[in-house]
Amino acid sequence: MQVQRANESAPAHTGAAVSGKPRATIYRMVMEQHICPYGLKALHLLRSRGYDVEDVWLTTREETDAFKAKHGVATTPQTFIEGERIGGLDDLRRHLGLKVRDPKALTYKPVIALFSITALMALAASQAVSGT
Repeated sequence: MQVQRANESAPAHTGAAVSGKPRATIYRMVMEQHICPYGLKALHLLRSRGYDVEDVWLTTREETDAFKAKHGVATTPQTFIEGERIGGLDDLRRHLGLKVRDPKALTYKPVIALFSITALMALAASQAVSGT
């Protein structure tokens, strides 16, 4: 499979791949000192959903910046399905009908974790003092 480089146009896939699977192309940063974790998540998500994935690595900062400028986006990874730009990981999750965490939503998980740890520490201290 030929890999598109960041300075080329987005792939214009118009149908299913030869394998009969839907086609997707993901552009993600893979550099010597950094591999984008969101790119890895998007790649896994596409493969686990049965897509024939063309994985295009943006290996330099210049290549990444050129890709972002060309496509008018601020972040990578960027996913294209059948030639249509879907967007980043959250956009991909929405496209696939999966939940996307609302960054403005309140969550009590940190508070619950703090109280749980405090309760366990109190229990341990009580056991240490009483010896039972």
